[in-house]
Formats: sequence, structure tokens, C-alpha cells
Amino acid sequence: MSNPYALEYKVVTFRESLIGDALDGDKLEKVLNKHAEDGWAVKAITSADVKGRIGPGAVEGLLLTLERPRR
Repeated sequence: MSNPYALEYKVVTFRESLIGDALDGDKLEKVLNKHAEDGWAVKAITSADVKGRIGPGAVEGLLLTLERPRR
């Protein structure tokens, strides 16, 4: 029998361009709402240096930790 209180977690990386643009609140809101449609709720938002796809450098970004009841 499964635990009715079991949770699952998801970590989403949110970052802007490599040029160092400020984080866009509207884009963040869209990302959060998209995941909320699937039942995810914000557990924590952490500021972090996030590696880009190109080159060795990193840019400031956010790690979004989401949780929902296990399905």
C-alpha cells in the first residue's frame, strides 16, 4: 500500500541570457503557472550561478524546487 502523504519533487533551472540581463518576473510567473497546471507547488526558490549551454561561464539564475503529491 502506498503512502497517501508521499511527495515528489522537481527542480527547475530558471535563467536569463548570458549577457547578464535581469531576471524577468513575467517569464518566471509563466514558468510557475505552467508547472502549477500539472499540480506542482513552489517549495523553495534559491539564487544560484547556473551554467549556460555554451562556454564555461555561469550566469545568475534561480533553482525552483517544486513539490506535489506522488501520483
